[in-house]
Amino acid sequence: VQLQASGGGLVQAGGSLRLSCAASGGTLSTYTIGWFRQAPGEGRDFLAAIRWGGGNTNYAHSVKGRFTISNDNAKNMVYLQMNSLKPEDTAIYYCAASLYSEYLTQVDEYLYWGQGTQVTVSS
Repeated sequence: VQLQASGGGLVQAGGSLRLSCAASGGTLSTYTIGWFRQAPGEGRDFLAAIRWGGGNTNYAHSVKGRFTISNDNAKNMVYLQMNSLKPEDTAIYYCAASLYSEYLTQVDEYLYWGQGTQVTVSS
């Protein structure tokens, strides 16, 4: 599976961004797609995941209610809608694919990774 993340940029605090993850290859209906982020000097943290086939979702507590993950089966796209952004949301955002449950949140449980897209939130 190949993944390509896009949609990052510079936004003011309180603003919104929608990240996109283009997926190709493999039998996508068997995959879970997750979003992670990594701030400078920090580890890579789980944000949200969606099971491609059934659409089940899972969120980290830190973003639940502000971020929404969705997918478009026809376009092979997964989106992360981010609202009420804060300066602490500044990070590189990655999409990743796992063959397993949307409730997996660890980096090493995801097999394929996109290249990341930078999100910067100014105060």
